[in-house]
Amino acid sequence: MTTRTTKTTQRTEQDLLGVYLNDHLAGATVGLELVRRMAASDEPGSESATVRKGLVSEIAADRSALIKIMTTLGIKIRGYKMFAAWAGEKAGRLKFNGHLLSRSPLSDLEETEMLRLGVEGKAAGWRTLRAVAEHDSRLDTGQLDELLARAARQSDELESLRVRVAAQVLAGDAR
Repeated sequence: MTTRTTKTTQRTEQDLLGVYLNDHLAGATVGLELVRRMAASDEPGSESATVRKGLVSEIAADRSALIKIMTTLGIKIRGYKMFAAWAGEKAGRLKFNGHLLSRSPLSDLEETEMLRLGVEGKAAGWRTLRAVAEHDSRLDTGQLDELLARAARQSDELESLRVRVAAQVLAGDAR
């Protein structure tokens, strides 16, 4: 009976990890779509464009890393969650801000804040996997440490950008 309980518990833990990582993959899908759209709307050569262009490639790489980790762990990717996340990001573009067909002056600030929150969530996911790696040799702790460091840098970059955007939008700073 103990063996059966252990197998059930292990299966449940694997199932829970699968749900958790699929939710993070859905979040990564939203974040990638958001940063791509933001980068496309930036004025070429601007500081925002430079930061966001780098973030597009890094967030895409982070998403790919998550997919590889899921594959390594034998976790099935749930396509319906990816589609729902993608569709949700598209629907999120419709805001009741008086600018239905164009971007509101607040769009850049709010989207930068959302993106930063997404990066913080991604970092939480990497920290969770880092804890799992202590008991699961299939996970590469060095890779997870690198992903954590990159998420911390991304968060810092986004916070600096958010403060500058807030000053421009809300305080009339024309820099």
